[in-house]
Amino acid sequence: MNGTKKPLLAIILVLAGAASYGLVAVVFKIAVIDGWGVKQLTFQQVLFGAVLLWLALGVTRLSRQAQALTETWRAWLKLGLIGIVGLSLTTVFYNEALSRLDASLGIVLLFQFTWITILLESIRKRKWPTRQEWVAVLCIAIGTILAVGLLEKDFSDIDGLGVLFGLLSAITYSLFFFLTGFLPQQLDPIAKSAVMSTASLIFIMILQSYSVIIDSFSAPLIGWGLLLGFLGTAFPFFCFNYGIPKVGSGLAALLGSMELPAAVVAAFILLDEPLTLGQGTGIILIIAGIMYAQRKSSGPNAAGKEGES
Repeated sequence: MNGTKKPLLAIILVLAGAASYGLVAVVFKIAVIDGWGVKQLTFQQVLFGAVLLWLALGVTRLSRQAQALTETWRAWLKLGLIGIVGLSLTTVFYNEALSRLDASLGIVLLFQFTWITILLESIRKRKWPTRQEWVAVLCIAIGTILAVGLLEKDFSDIDGLGVLFGLLSAITYSLFFFLTGFLPQQLDPIAKSAVMSTASLIFIMILQSYSVIIDSFSAPLIGWGLLLGFLGTAFPFFCFNYGIPKVGSGLAALLGSMELPAAVVAAFILLDEPLTLGQGTGIILIIAGIMYAQRKSSGPNAAGKEGES
């Protein structure tokens, strides 16, 4: 029984983390509309993501529920590098893309992480993706086109730099899924998330100027930072770090597709963006692809291998 419960919990957590991350685009756009700058919002997001994770780690330490993070310096180095590549660079690139593009197009560009991660997995394993992976990716690709209304958009005035930033965010996000799959399962999810977020914060502080950091500390901006830090860093990072090593990075990338439906629905509710029949059909296709991938990957050898040392 335990062998089936753990992958199910891991699947639910990856889905929850993806949905949380999907809300970030809408919240970020609202904050930009409210008049706040991209650099200040990015710094606040990463700062409070790290703070929230360390607070969560402190609570688990006080309650004696946390596992010990007793690994070699190489493991700590891996955590730091994944934090920089998977969190800080993705956050920087994605936020820059959102500041230049419509939220829906920014999401679609980031969403290319799905097939990039599967490609990376195929290269690592030196074999073609399985038939179920091809079917799932096809459903997700078609669903993505419909869900963001790509067939109805006018692309004549698109910001090329924004497109570049969006594609770069997809690459770094896929590297996060791919590299996290190599981490040992026994590492405490909260502790390793806190280490990654700290490395990300240090990297962001190096990138930002002193004036940007100082100007970031105002009460309304801190409020946006707390919300972005929770939705875009603390909660999804914990979910991903717990779930990805148990389900494998390939399936995790497909489960991460829940990010797009969450973002489209949130944009409909919070930004009053239209939700057409085509978009609804696209969301259904994406969820169908996720369910198909999960059903076909539920065998005893499908989960947990990538995270084992």
